[in-house]
Amino acid sequence: MDVVLNFGGQPKSAEGDPDPWQSKVRPGTVRRVLAYFRPHIGKVALFVLIAALESLAVIATPLLLMRLVNDGILKNDPRLVVMMACLAAGLAVAGGLLELASAYISGRIGQGVTYDLRVQSLSHVQRLPIAFFTRTQTGVLVGRLHTELIMAQQEFTHLLMAATSALTVALVLAELFYLSWLVAVVTLLVIPLFIVPWVYVGRVIQRRTERLMEANANLGGLLQERFNVQGAMLSKLFGRPKEELAEYADRAGRIRTIGVNLSVFGRLAFVMMGLMASLATALVYGVGGNLVLDGAFQLGTLVAIVTLLSRLFGPMVQLSGLQETAQMIVVSFSRIFELLDLKPLIQERPGAVGLARNVAPDIEFENVAFRYPTANEVSLASLEYVRAERKRGETTPEVLRGVSFHVPAGTLTALVGPSGAGKSTITHLVTRLYDPTSGTVRIGGHDLRDLTFDSLRATVGVVSQDAYLFHDTIRENLLYARPTATEDELIEACKGAQIWDLIESLPGGFDTVTGDRGYRMSGGEKQRLAIARLLLKEPTVVVLDEATAHLDSESEAAVQRALKTALRSRTSLVIAHRLSTIREADQILVIDDGGVRESGTHEALLARGGLYAELYHTQFFKPGGNGTGPAGDAVDTLTYEAELDDEPEPLRHVVRGG
Repeated sequence: MDVVLNFGGQPKSAEGDPDPWQSKVRPGTVRRVLAYFRPHIGKVALFVLIAALESLAVIATPLLLMRLVNDGILKNDPRLVVMMACLAAGLAVAGGLLELASAYISGRIGQGVTYDLRVQSLSHVQRLPIAFFTRTQTGVLVGRLHTELIMAQQEFTHLLMAATSALTVALVLAELFYLSWLVAVVTLLVIPLFIVPWVYVGRVIQRRTERLMEANANLGGLLQERFNVQGAMLSKLFGRPKEELAEYADRAGRIRTIGVNLSVFGRLAFVMMGLMASLATALVYGVGGNLVLDGAFQLGTLVAIVTLLSRLFGPMVQLSGLQETAQMIVVSFSRIFELLDLKPLIQERPGAVGLARNVAPDIEFENVAFRYPTANEVSLASLEYVRAERKRGETTPEVLRGVSFHVPAGTLTALVGPSGAGKSTITHLVTRLYDPTSGTVRIGGHDLRDLTFDSLRATVGVVSQDAYLFHDTIRENLLYARPTATEDELIEACKGAQIWDLIESLPGGFDTVTGDRGYRMSGGEKQRLAIARLLLKEPTVVVLDEATAHLDSESEAAVQRALKTALRSRTSLVIAHRLSTIREADQILVIDDGGVRESGTHEALLARGGLYAELYHTQFFKPGGNGTGPAGDAVDTLTYEAELDDEPEPLRHVVRGG
C-alpha cells in the first residue's frame, strides 16, 4: 500500500475514498472534559502554584546574569560575580526540584481523571444490554475502554506540563518588555507569522488522530478475533493464512499511512518553532547589538535578553505540540462520551424491590410480545466495524407474539419446538437480558421490571449449551458464583455436578487452569463445571438452554445425573432438542412461530397428535422399522425400545419413567 499524504480536505482512506466510519467530535466535548477536573481542583491549584514558582525561577536567572556582567565583570567586582553565580546555581537546583514536584502533581491529576473516566465507562458498559455485546467487536471495545484511555492519560500529563511552559512564556515576554520594549516588539513580530499555519495544522492533526484511533481499534479487534483459541483453530482448519495476512497488512497499511501523515504535521509544528526561534535570535542580536553600541543599554542587558530568548523558545517549542495534545485528548474523550451516551435499554426502576430468598417462585408470561432491538438502538457503528448501511427508523420483526403461560413454583417446564421458534428468547426474558416489547413477565408475582437486579441475578441461574469458563483455575471459575464458598462447599458442589472425581484426579486439583474459554476441558467437563457453579450459586429458578446438546453419550449421562441434583426443589425452565430428556416434565410448552402452540404433559401431547407428536416421532422414527409412514406416523414399540437401548442408562431411566 502506498503512503499517501493528504494535506487538506475531507479525510480519506489510503485508497482515496472518504472514510464514512470516522468518529466526530461532538459539540460540548471540551466542557464535559473540564467537568472531570472538578474533583481534583485542589491538586490543580497546587499545580498552578508550583508552576508559577518554577516560572519565576526561570526568569530570575537572566536578571542575575545581567547584574553579574554589568556590575560584576564590567566593574571588576569578583565578590559580586561569585555571589551572582552561586545564586544562579541555587535557582537552577530549585527549578529542577520544582519541575519534579509539578511532574508528580500533574501525574496525580492525569491519572485521577483517567481513573474516574475508566471506572465510569466500565460501570456504564456493564449496564448495556446483551444485544450490545452480540453486535460489538470485542477487541474494538477493549481498545476504546483501555488503550485509548491510556493514550488520553499520557496526553493529559503532557498537557498539564505544557501549562508550565505557557506561564513561563508569558513571564519571559513580560521581562523582555521590561528590559527593552523595542527588542520585545521585534521578537513578537515573528510570532504572528505562524499563528495561521498553527490553526490549519491543528485541524488536520485532529482529523488524523481520529482516524488513527479508529484504525488501531479495528486492528486490535481483528487480532482479538483471530488469536483467541477458537479463532486460531478455525484459521488453521480452513487454511487461510495468506488471506488473513493480507487483511492484516491492509489494516496495518492504513495505520502506517495515517501515522506518516500525522508525523509530518506534528513535526511541522516543531519546524515552525525552530524557524521562529532562529529568526527572532538573529533579529535580537542585530537590533540589540546596535543598541549596545549606541549606549541604549549595557552588554549585560543583551546577555540577559539572549538568555531569555533561550528560555522563551524552549517552552514555545514544547507548546508547539500543545494543540496536537489537546486535540488528542478531545478526540479520546469524544469517543468515550460516544459510548457513555449510549443509553442502556434495561434499567433498574427507582424503588425496585427484592425477591424473597430460598423460596422457589413461580414464573408467569402474560400476553408477551418481543422484537430484538435494532443496531441503532443498542450499538455504535464504530464498534462493529461492519460496513453495512444503517437505515434510520428501521425495525426488527417480532419473534414472540401473545405468549402466555404459567410455571408453578418448584415444577419443571420444558420448551420444545423447531429451531428459531423463540425458545431461547423466552429464557432471555426470564433472566431479563431483554425486556418484553409489550406484556408482562412475572417471577414470584412481581413484574421483572419492578425487581432489583441483584435479587433477580441471585434468584435465577442459567446453564447454556456452550458453558463459558474464564482463563483461570477451576477454583476461581467456581468461586465466581459465590466468592465466600469454603473448600468443603466447593467439593460438595462438584460431587453434585458429577465432576469431583475428575478434579481429584488432576495433579493441580482445583488449581488446574482451564485455558482460554475453558478450551482445555471437554464439552461434558465444562458443562458439569457450569452445573457445579450453578449449585454453588444456589438459585431458586434454573434455566437450562440445551445444556446437553452436542455431547457424546457418556458426557450426556454424567450431565443428566448432575442435572437431577441441580433441578431438585427448584422452579425450572428447560430447552431441549432431545425430547427424551424432558419426558418427565410437569409441563411441556411447544413453541412455534413465536407463540405457544401446544401445552400439556408428554402423554397428553402425544395423544393429541399435534406438533409435539410430530417432533417426537421424527426423532425416534427409523427407516426399516415398523413405522409405516413419514414423521408423525405410528412407531413400532420394539423399534422404540431398541432406540432407548442406545441411550445412556440415566436417559433410559428418565424416558421409561422408572
